[in-house]
Amino acid sequence: MFCRLYQTLFYQLNKTRALDFIAPVLLRLYLAPVFWVAANNKWNPFDADSSLNNTIAWFANPDWGLGLPFPEVMAYLAWGAEYFGAIFLVLGLGVRLVSIPLMITMIVAMVTVHWKNGWQAIHDTMSPFASADVNEAIERLHKAKEILQEYGHYDWLTQHGNFVVLNNGIEFAATYFLMLLVLFFIGAGNYLSVDYWLNRRCQQSGEGK
Repeated sequence: MFCRLYQTLFYQLNKTRALDFIAPVLLRLYLAPVFWVAANNKWNPFDADSSLNNTIAWFANPDWGLGLPFPEVMAYLAWGAEYFGAIFLVLGLGVRLVSIPLMITMIVAMVTVHWKNGWQAIHDTMSPFASADVNEAIERLHKAKEILQEYGHYDWLTQHGNFVVLNNGIEFAATYFLMLLVLFFIGAGNYLSVDYWLNRRCQQSGEGK
C-alpha cells in the first residue's frame, strides 16, 4: 500500500519536469549579479576606488592582504572569471564550462579569506554554526546600538535596515559554490539559454551525433 501511494505521488510530481528549465534559469539569474558586482568591485574603469591595482596589492600583501603568489595573474583571473562568467550566466552560454572557474574562485575565496572566520557570514547566536566569539560580537553590537540611540539619529540610521556584525565566514561563498555545482551538472536549462538552442541546432544538423 505504501509503495503504491509513493509511486503515485512520485509519478504525479514527475509531471512538473515539463517546467524544470525554470530552476537553472533562476540559479543563473541569481548568481549573475553576484559575480557582476564582485568583478566591478575588483576593477571598475568608471570608479577610481575600484582599481585592479588595489586588488593586486590586496592579493599580494601578506600583512593586511592575502599574500597570494602571482597576485597580478590571480587578480586578472578572478576578475575575468566573475566578469565574463556573469555575462555568460545571463545568456546561458557555456554555463557548464564557466561554472568551473567560478567554482575555483569560490574555493580560493573560502580558503584564503573566509575559512578562519568559520561558517557564518553574519554573527547570529541562534545559528547552530555560530562562531566562538559570537557572544562578544553581539555584546558589542548591543553597546553600539545603545550609543547610537543616545547620541545619534538611530531611527534615521536604521530606517532601511538594522545593524548587524559581519563575521565574514564561508557561508555565502559556499552557497554560491553549491549553486554553481548544480549548474555544472544540469547545465543552463532548456528554452531560455543559448546553450539549449545551439545544442538543438547541432543535433538537427547532425553535428551533435
